[in-house]
Parts: sequence; C-alpha cells; structure tokens
Amino acid sequence: MRAPTSARLGADFAKLWTASAVSNVGDGITMAAGPLLVASITDNPALVAGAVFVQQLPWLLFALLSGAYVDRLDRRRLVVTVNLVRAAALTTLALTIATGTVTVVVCYAVLFLLGTGETLADTAMGALLPSVVAADRLPNANARLYATFTIGNQFVAKPLGAWLFVIAAAAPFGLNALTFAVAAALLARLRPAPAPATTTHASVVRSIAEGVRWLWRHRLLRTLALSMGVGNVAFCAAFAVFVLYCRQRLGVSDVGYGFLLTAFAVGGLAGTALAARLVGTFGRTGVLRAGLVVEMLTHLILATTTTLWVVVVVLVMFSAHGMVWGVTVASLRQRLVPSHLLGRVGSAYAVLDLGGAAVGSLLGGLIAGIWGLTTPFWIAGVTMALVAVAAWRPLGQSPNRSETIEEG
Repeated sequence: MRAPTSARLGADFAKLWTASAVSNVGDGITMAAGPLLVASITDNPALVAGAVFVQQLPWLLFALLSGAYVDRLDRRRLVVTVNLVRAAALTTLALTIATGTVTVVVCYAVLFLLGTGETLADTAMGALLPSVVAADRLPNANARLYATFTIGNQFVAKPLGAWLFVIAAAAPFGLNALTFAVAAALLARLRPAPAPATTTHASVVRSIAEGVRWLWRHRLLRTLALSMGVGNVAFCAAFAVFVLYCRQRLGVSDVGYGFLLTAFAVGGLAGTALAARLVGTFGRTGVLRAGLVVEMLTHLILATTTTLWVVVVVLVMFSAHGMVWGVTVASLRQRLVPSHLLGRVGSAYAVLDLGGAAVGSLLGGLIAGIWGLTTPFWIAGVTMALVAVAAWRPLGQSPNRSETIEEG
C-alpha cells in the first residue's frame, strides 16, 4: 500500500475531494428540489414524507449486503459504476418531468434507486479514505470533506435547487445527473488501491456477521451507533415534513424554504472549522455529550416556536453540532476499525444510523398527518432526552481497539 506522508493529503485525496464536492452539490440540489417536486404533485404529508423514506429505505434493506461487497470488490471501480447508474436514473426523472409524465410512483422509484446506490457508494468512499491519506491525517481529511459538503451541499446547492425548480422543474435533476457523471470521471483517475484483504471464499452471510460482531463488541462504537440510530429516528420523524412545516407554520415561500435550509450550512461550516479545537478543549466525551443535549433542545424549541429567526438560530446550532459529531465519530471509526473490516463495520453502523432515518421518515409523515406538524418534534425532543440519559456514562469509555476480536 502506498504510504502517504503526513505532511500533506496528496494528489489522490484531491481527486476524491473534488469528486465528493461535485456530487455533493448535485445531491444538495435534489434534496431541496425533491420535496418541492413531490409537494407539487400532492399535499398529503404521508406521501411527502414517503419520498424521504423510500430514499432511506435501502439503508435498512441493503446496507449490510453492500458493506460485504465493498470489502470484496475494487472500491474505486464500484463508486464509479454506481455514480454512472445514478446519473442515468436522474436523467430519466428529468425527462419525465419535462414531458409532464412524472408521478409520485416515478419519484419513489428513482429515489429508491438513488438510495440503493448510496449504500454502496457512501460505504465505499468511507472505506477508501484510509488508503488515500495517512492515519494521523484522517481528522484533517474528514474535516475538509465535511466542510466541502457544507459549502457545496447546503450553502450553494439548497437555494440553487429551489430556484432551479421554480424556473424549470426538470432542471435541478438534470444538473444532478451531470454532477454524478463528472464525479465518476474524476474517481476513475484515482490511483488503484490494493484489493480488500477479506477472504473471498467466506459466505456473504458469514462475512456480514463478522462486521456486525466487531461493532457490537466495541463498547464505545456500539454506544455511538445506537445513540445515533435512535437519534435519527427522532430527527427524521420531525424533519421529514419540514417543507410543510416551513410553508404552513412559518409561512415561507418555496425559494424562502431553500434559503432557510442554508441555515444548516452556516452552522455546519462553523462546526467543521471548530471540530478539532472543541475536542481539544473539552475532550471527545464532553463534545459528544453536549451534542445529545443540543439535539434534545433543537426539537423542543422547534415544537414551540413560530418565529422565523428563532428557527434559523436553532438550525445553525444543530448543524454545527452535527458536523462536530460527524468529524469526531468518522475519524474515530476509521482509526479503530481494521482495514479489511471497514466496509462491513461501516455498513453495520449505517444500518442503525441511516436505517433509523428511514424509520423516522415513515413515522413522521404518519404522525404529522394524524396529530399535526409539531407532534413529531415533541416526540423527538423527549426521545433525545432519554437517549442522553442512557448514553451519558458509556460515552466516557476509552476508545480501545484491542477490546474487540479481529476475525477472518
């Protein structure tokens, strides 16, 4: 394996970073335009939330399987192939919008395919990073990737996606297709990494079980995965109907909704810049515990306020926490998990993390449709209070790699 120097992140990281930046802009455009598209077809809260659910459902269905194949296949080629497939799916969606034949079913089908691709591409990208940069540079590399995500996906893409949808409904999805094609071309130029060291003769089920067992036996990573699994059920139950919350409770326009989403970007950018400093000042445990408190307060405040500037402040604080938490946990996981298990452990973590998001999105739409738009926020606030109490002490555990058993 090529050993990058710790003095710089290197040319291969620059390619990966650029590809990530380009695709993140496209993803952000679709994240803003997608709910607007579904909301233009139906005003049913369950159907609007269902669009979020179907894109996240593959994390529940396929994440473990995707992780097993990420540890068996050439990770670079896998990401390139998946990006090309996603480009084709988005092109199809854009054509149906342009020809007036788009339906909720078509939207769901394309979003499900995009979500399935994410289970492979995102897991493979996370597993690729430790082979591109040295271990002591992982926090810097992750911080740059998260900062790029914040700037491209949220600052630039969200208002752009909403604006493009107002101008021409098909435009944001066509542009996202182009970004996936460009990202595929950039990653194709990445220097091939050594093949994963997993034993290819082992059954897929046994291979998946190995990754799940490793995660479950690591007390700290298990606590983080369970906390965010439940946390994402709560968060996505509340935010699955956020477009309706903005329209009906705050009274903002479609373009205003896109700009309101940039509040996430303001906090996110601050979070990526401050993550290392905050961990250095308050310690990993203090930062993670504070994050759970921020999540609880976010939901409770949004459940009670109708004041736009209060919502903006809350979203900024929440997003800052999210980025600090993400950089801290991603770097920790990449350092602690053996290379040949990165795909499987990462996918097992994602089942709880993003699978929880899928469950939350489904529940949020149903709850909001029956009891009103603020009910999911109340439930989320109480849930995160319970999570904070349960996880408070386990988050103080030392990140000890040797406490787990490496198999295979």
